[in-house]
Amino acid sequence: MNAKRAMTLRAQWLGRQLRELREASGFTLKEAGGFIQRDGGTVSRIEAGIYPARTPDVLAMVDLYGVTDARRRDGLLKLAAEVWQSGWWDGYMEDLSRVMVDYAWVESRARRISSFDALVIPGLLQTRAYMEAVQAAIVDSSPNQITSGIRFRLTRQQILTDPEPPAIEAILDESALHRCQGGPTVLKAQLEHLLVLAERPHIEIRVLPFSSGAHASPEGAFRIFEMPEPFPEVAYMDTPAGGIYVEAAEVERFMLKLGHIRGGALEPPESRTFIREIANSLP
Repeated sequence: MNAKRAMTLRAQWLGRQLRELREASGFTLKEAGGFIQRDGGTVSRIEAGIYPARTPDVLAMVDLYGVTDARRRDGLLKLAAEVWQSGWWDGYMEDLSRVMVDYAWVESRARRISSFDALVIPGLLQTRAYMEAVQAAIVDSSPNQITSGIRFRLTRQQILTDPEPPAIEAILDESALHRCQGGPTVLKAQLEHLLVLAERPHIEIRVLPFSSGAHASPEGAFRIFEMPEPFPEVAYMDTPAGGIYVEAAEVERFMLKLGHIRGGALEPPESRTFIREIANSLP
C-alpha cells in the first residue's frame, strides 16, 4: 500500500516543494535526514515522490528549513495529509493506470475544470451507453479493464451532484457531436443528456463548429484543472503512450489555447440550439 500511495501526483508535488525548500536553505540530503532521524536516501525518495512523507516528517522539515509563513506551512501539511488520505479511487489501482487514478483525485479536488474535446464527449458528461461504446473500442483493454473503466467513470460523475460541485466548462468540437459512438440511438441519447446537463448553473457547454476553421489545439483534447491551495493548477492531455500532466508555465500555454478555442466557439445558448438540431436530425 505504501508504494502505491507514494507513486502519486500529490506525493510528487509535496516532494518537489520539500526539495526546493531544502536546497534554498542550503541543507544536504544527509543533514536533512539526520534532523528527521532518517538517512539521506529516504529524504531523496521523499523528494522524488517515491516514498510517502508522513506529516511529522514534513513538520520537522519545514522547521529545519525555516518556513515561518503560516499559509505555506499549512499548505505543506495539508498536502502531506492528502498523500495518505484514502479515496474511492484507491480501489482501481489494480485495473487502471496510476495516471488515471491520479486524474480522479485531481478532478475531485478541482474548483474549476475546463476542457476541449475533439472526438469524444468528455467522461464527466457521458451517458452509460455512450461510455460503454467508447470503452469497448479500446483495442488493448481486457474485459475486466473495460468493466472497471466504466464503473470508474460513473463514480467520477458523482462530483456533478456534490453540494459544492466544480464549475465545468466543456468546449466540444462539432465532430464529437456527429461521431456515432454506439450508433445513432446511443448518440441521440447522449446529445439529449448534454442538453439536460447544460441547464445546470455550474456546467457550461460550448460547441466549436466546423465553420470556425482551424483551431489552437490540432494535437487534440486537453483538460485544465484550477485547484484550491496548496495544490498547483495543472493541465492534462492524453497521448497514445498515456496521459501526461503539466504545471506552472505550461498551464498558461493551455489556458492560451483554451481562450483561442473559446473565441471561435458558439455561446452557450447557441450551442444548445446547435446540439438540439443535431439530435433532432438523428433517427
